[in-house]
Amino acid sequence: MVFPIVPLPASVTESPGSLALTPASRIVADEASDATASALREAISARTGLTLEVVVDAASAGDIELVITAAEGEAYDLVVDDRVRISGSAAGVFHGVQTLRQLLSGDGEDWSLPHVSIADAPRFAYRGLMLDVARTFFGVDTIKAFIDRAASMKINHVHLHLTDDQGWRLEILSRPLLTERASATAASGRDGGFYTQDDFREIVDYAASRHIVIVPEIDLPGHTHAIGLAYPEIVEAPVMNEALLAQAAELDQALPVAGEPYTGWGVGHSSVKIHDEATWEFLRDVLGEVAALTPGPLLHIGGDEAHGTDQGDFDAFIARVTALVAGLGKTPVGWHEAGSAPVAPGTIGQYWSSLSPDERVAGITRAFAERGGSVIMSPSDAAYLDQKYDADFPLGLDWAALIDLETAYGWEPTTIVDGLPEAAVLGVEGPLWAETLETPDDIDQLLFPRAAAIAEIGWSQKESRDWESFRARVRAVASVWDAAGWGGHRPAEIDWSN
Repeated sequence: MVFPIVPLPASVTESPGSLALTPASRIVADEASDATASALREAISARTGLTLEVVVDAASAGDIELVITAAEGEAYDLVVDDRVRISGSAAGVFHGVQTLRQLLSGDGEDWSLPHVSIADAPRFAYRGLMLDVARTFFGVDTIKAFIDRAASMKINHVHLHLTDDQGWRLEILSRPLLTERASATAASGRDGGFYTQDDFREIVDYAASRHIVIVPEIDLPGHTHAIGLAYPEIVEAPVMNEALLAQAAELDQALPVAGEPYTGWGVGHSSVKIHDEATWEFLRDVLGEVAALTPGPLLHIGGDEAHGTDQGDFDAFIARVTALVAGLGKTPVGWHEAGSAPVAPGTIGQYWSSLSPDERVAGITRAFAERGGSVIMSPSDAAYLDQKYDADFPLGLDWAALIDLETAYGWEPTTIVDGLPEAAVLGVEGPLWAETLETPDDIDQLLFPRAAAIAEIGWSQKESRDWESFRARVRAVASVWDAAGWGGHRPAEIDWSN
């Protein structure tokens, strides 16, 4: 039997028979798993129409029992026989509930779960999805919906790209002009917006209830044109490059002008003034508030595509800003270009080059591990969710590659960068950039089903991954996505009939 589970568990053992769910079925949980029990009840109700009773009493017997047996980690055991028992850490039990949702089958009033025993744990500690809210602003409800989709696939980090040339998206109380002057616009002239600090806390808390860590990104020293709308004294004049000029001509987009909103897609033209102490006063204010708002351990400082910045100046900036973040009690994260600098010890790199990097890129990526850090793998020609599925797809870009589902599934994180120790690969992330996005449905179209491929690469053991099995399981799990009201693309690589 092909179990409709994505990502694939470490161990699945089937037994004869099934367990019926009825209106009288009860979910029993202890206080530590109360929120997970409520989420399960809501998911079952949306899928089946059955509204099960939740009993918060660890001593009671139930038809579905959620039991916390470990203080940390993400492992879980799920057994279905004459009842359901999911045990493990709080995060593990939550992940087990996602598996249970996928196992549920039926129609009308008849719903059941197969008799099965599952022992499961993730391969990588970091399994992420990124949403670019700088080029297209999405409100709190859309971010929550994105978190729900991520959680369903056992993703445990959501990276929010909060700032870019097109707009600034987070309220900074000590620097109010950022949201007063730099948040109203977005790419292609779309409306902007920003998150108040209360909004951001709401997002962080919602993610935590789904055992997801929010990773905020303040992109530096480039991708900073919007800062210049608010604090022009700390931003350099735009520096044009051949790629920017060619792209602007091809897309009929205006070039960046200092002091004016930029709504194009070009990159590499902006920078803060690296040597001015006013810049560092600004960064201490901004990064200090972001760190205080973020209970998670990670703070992303960008570091990519600073094409107009001298290499020595770039390296000096990255060294100083990663030290600043470390001094705030957070682990800095930077795109792989930051590896050219003497980053603060333990800084994490995020690799976004191709599946076949040149030696310079490989070398600066290895440097993170050499300085006591690790690397998140996001190869742009396999993991970038904003790239088109095929040449005719109406959303997305194609500068990195056309990425069909098999391409998104068929890469191995530990073999891309020669000489990078396997233990230094922290995990994987699928970034979703927003140049062409306008609506939540657009997000779903590019997210599903390729995000499931990224999730399985991050969670499942390398030796158990199989393209044909994945195709069959995605086809089955799509019914769960449909029942939740989630959209998505249906690529021809899978037979969606039946």
